[in-house]
Amino acid sequence: MTAVVELMDYADVIERFDPVLGLEVHVELNTNTKMFCGCANEFGGEPNTKVCPTCLGMPGALPVVNGKAIEGAIRIGLALNCEIAQWCRFARKNYFYPDMPKNFQTSQYDEPIAFNGYLDVTLDDGEVVRVEIERAHMEEDTGKSLHVGGATGRIHGAEHSLLDYNRAGVPLIEIVTKTIEHTGERAPEVARAYVSALRDLLSALNVSDVRMDQGSLRCDANVSLMAKDATEFGTRTETKNVNSLRSVERAVRYEMTRQAAILAEGGSIKQETRHFQEADGTTSPGRTKETAEDYRYFPEPDLVPIAPSREWVEELRKTLPEMPSERRKRIQREWNLTDEALRDLLNVGAVDLVAATVEAGATPDEARSWWVNTLAQEANSREIELAELTITPSQLADVIGLVKSGELTNKLAKEVVQGVLAGEGSPAEVVEKRGLKVVSDDSALIAAVDEALAAQPDVAEKIRGGKVAAAGAIVGAVMKATKGQADAKRVRELIVERVGA
Repeated sequence: MTAVVELMDYADVIERFDPVLGLEVHVELNTNTKMFCGCANEFGGEPNTKVCPTCLGMPGALPVVNGKAIEGAIRIGLALNCEIAQWCRFARKNYFYPDMPKNFQTSQYDEPIAFNGYLDVTLDDGEVVRVEIERAHMEEDTGKSLHVGGATGRIHGAEHSLLDYNRAGVPLIEIVTKTIEHTGERAPEVARAYVSALRDLLSALNVSDVRMDQGSLRCDANVSLMAKDATEFGTRTETKNVNSLRSVERAVRYEMTRQAAILAEGGSIKQETRHFQEADGTTSPGRTKETAEDYRYFPEPDLVPIAPSREWVEELRKTLPEMPSERRKRIQREWNLTDEALRDLLNVGAVDLVAATVEAGATPDEARSWWVNTLAQEANSREIELAELTITPSQLADVIGLVKSGELTNKLAKEVVQGVLAGEGSPAEVVEKRGLKVVSDDSALIAAVDEALAAQPDVAEKIRGGKVAAAGAIVGAVMKATKGQADAKRVRELIVERVGA
């Protein structure tokens, strides 16, 4: 039986405590090979087929650092306004997990490749919060454990566990913020907005596919509370591997309400890792959180230090693309958007989707209308991010093109979009399968108009008498008869012609 967890009302939490956050984001790089060996860096595949003696930690196997991964790390550091180390090195982080075949993780400890940066984050109402970056360091990912049996999918209660080392050794960059203070009730929103802004930045750099659903971008959220009159930080918890923007916000909010209830009763917070439960938005205990001393860091003896020349760093700086914040300002000018319209795009995560739809042939207004209204509602109802919908910008542009050419009405276009989302194929295939093209044959429309007029002779008389507005009833009857596939404007024209008004 699951124990009942006491929570404090969120308004009371904010009145009594100040939240303090620290966010650690792990991003898998999209290099062709792993961090220290030549194995393919690809998501999925048959278990244990993308491994070698090095990433399996076999005795005598020696690592060789991936040069493209170092390049990616430097570009990330530059984009985050970090200083780039003139000299740094790897260390061994010692701990035992079954999915860590070497019993240590090759990481960076006190000498990261990038440090002292910042990222400006825009909240839903346009307020900008500067999140300071402590460090961005290189390391390798672990393998995966699959716990079979039991009710939770975790090791507790499982009958047995399976290990897949395909992910072991995949290049990781861990981006760690400095403590984030003074955000008050907006702390959960700040956490979500930061991870969202970071995801956009990494996507622009093209260093990762930033698929949170596949784990190539995941967030560890550290949360603690300080009483209003306190001078020292409270004990933190670390909610591990949160894998969606919405979940980051929910996890932070839940931990604030859970910790506040414990502190209000005179209890103490245990420094531990916690697991986020997607189903109900709660967190559950993991393991007692180790300190740096517990990991027994020491310099990696099998890898030479890294000393990127200043010339190389400056060459990489020149490769940085237009940053998302600058791109948004340019788009706002080019599309003539108000601040409110731009915020609407940002709040639903539609900027890139609208831009891609425009590039595929739609106008900015048309693309915005579809993504911000129709498709955003669809994503909300499915409780997923807008970009996770199974319709591409080019497909939406095709639908918009069919409306502009008169082959679809707006109502039919929405049905086509639903068909695409349901996996029925491209817009053209959905139109064909569902028979959704606008009836443009005047003979067929005239027959439907004559039938509707014959069924409502009193309305026909009103139209002949000059009350053209009465034609709406006939238009409605024709649209019903043609299952919405008639052009309402053309139907109205034919009605007026047929009655001789």
